[in-house]
Amino acid sequence: MDGEIAVEEVNELLEGEDDVDETVRIVDIRDAMSFERGHIPGSENLPFHELTRRIEDLEGADHVVTVCPHGKASVQAARLISSYEGSADARVESMAGGLEEWAESYELVTATETETGPDPNTETDTDLEDRPGAAGDADAPF
Repeated sequence: MDGEIAVEEVNELLEGEDDVDETVRIVDIRDAMSFERGHIPGSENLPFHELTRRIEDLEGADHVVTVCPHGKASVQAARLISSYEGSADARVESMAGGLEEWAESYELVTATETETGPDPNTETDTDLEDRPGAAGDADAPF
């Protein structure tokens, strides 16, 4: 594992992906249902419990950033990925602060938005922030 990466740096990597020779793969290690409820645009879902079985999916990647709710489990996932011989040449990092920190500054998208664009009938992150008790809301996407 090459360490942790700040959410601002991850956003810069995603915004400038066309300008860079290496491809960045953002790997969200939460379960599929949590991923569908909200994730970083362009990220892929590879649940932690499936990681050892599907680690070869990451073979040949140039740069892998692991993501979880708070930035703790993603450290373990990054260590596991970097120990795999197929990712020996990859830069593997964990996103510090996790999705909780990402959501403070940037948008999360839902599976529906990823596939078809925003759904006008669905609450946005901004709508959710305006709800009473939203900061500790049990319905938060992470």
